[in-house]
Amino acid sequence: MDLTLINARLVTMEQGTLGYTVTEPTTVNIHASSITSVGTQVASSHPSAIYDCKGKLVTPGLIDCHTHLVFAGNRANEFEMRLNGIPYQEIAKQGGGILSTVKATREASVEQLVELALPRLEGLTRTGVTSVEIKSGYGLTLDDEIKMLRAAKALENHRRIRVTPTLLAAHAVPPEFTGKADQYIEHVCQEIIPLVAEEKLATSVDVFCESIGFSVEQTEKVFQAAHQHGLTIKGHTEQLSNLGGTALTAQYQGLSADHIEYLDEQGVVALAESGTVATLLPGAFYFLKETQQPPIEMLRKHNVPMALATDFNPGTSPFADLTMMMNMGCTLFGLTPEETLRGVTCHAAKALGYGATRGQIKAGFDADLAIWDISHPADLSYQVGIPRLSARIVQGELCLNGGHGND
Repeated sequence: MDLTLINARLVTMEQGTLGYTVTEPTTVNIHASSITSVGTQVASSHPSAIYDCKGKLVTPGLIDCHTHLVFAGNRANEFEMRLNGIPYQEIAKQGGGILSTVKATREASVEQLVELALPRLEGLTRTGVTSVEIKSGYGLTLDDEIKMLRAAKALENHRRIRVTPTLLAAHAVPPEFTGKADQYIEHVCQEIIPLVAEEKLATSVDVFCESIGFSVEQTEKVFQAAHQHGLTIKGHTEQLSNLGGTALTAQYQGLSADHIEYLDEQGVVALAESGTVATLLPGAFYFLKETQQPPIEMLRKHNVPMALATDFNPGTSPFADLTMMMNMGCTLFGLTPEETLRGVTCHAAKALGYGATRGQIKAGFDADLAIWDISHPADLSYQVGIPRLSARIVQGELCLNGGHGND
């Protein structure tokens, strides 16, 4: 169906300073799922549908480029235990921590995982999200990782959303491989990655490269296997220490290196040279009460694109609101409102490998848009909790009030 927006004040997020400038009321013509033209005229004398934006602000649809949205179980009790002074080690001994999520996720069916994920997804779509990346990593067996990836993609059948599944089998050492991390990595490389690639269940492979996760050497083995099977690379790197995982991700032409609080200038230069996106995750920084900030000034100095994401997960960032992350990016990391909006549009698109098709309002780009009842784009970073979204457009389909479909 053709769709034409009229009286739309655009924030196109195209490259250059004008991308953040609000245009005068104008027209956006959409055919099928793509933007065909941006200008003052309606392209067809008989468009299938005209939507009058009435001077509202229109941005690219927001993109949450790092989430763990699919899982079972609840860890609110652990949150309370930590605040009552019980150390994480003791919580883990009692069956808590990431392995409690693994246990619950293994016990859930695909249908149950979808049902549990829908309210979380609802939070994102009601704050303007049209594309979301969802990682596996709470199954840690071949069957359970595949189950998670199938559940992630199945969300597209329930909501107007575009899902990019990412394999994160190298998230933690599963209990049956305790003390045998190298053997588990071999299992990931020899069995899980080949089947995921063959069945096209994910487009990228991610690794938690950290002292409590996997070493640089183990991470490289996973990256090599991913490349051999035609999958792109992402990395959880430099969150708690500086191991060199970001530079390794850049060496393998990774789409993004995420967290990066402990990244040094050598790692920043590696990102700049490879074109890898730095994805910032202020929700986890806030929830864990961290003090080591990512090197924002160095990233600016070397012109590294910075994306911003919720990192929605049950243990360290239970926040399903991407505009809240924009506010945190400003207040905790010192980003400007323009940087945060780029971080959830054009730079987030690049972090998922869609930089040439999503994240900008431009002829030839996908018709994924968000329509806001605000006067200036800085308002998206300024206020949290006040409904501002009037509609989303996902692949050319109008979803009023951020809803599920064409309503």
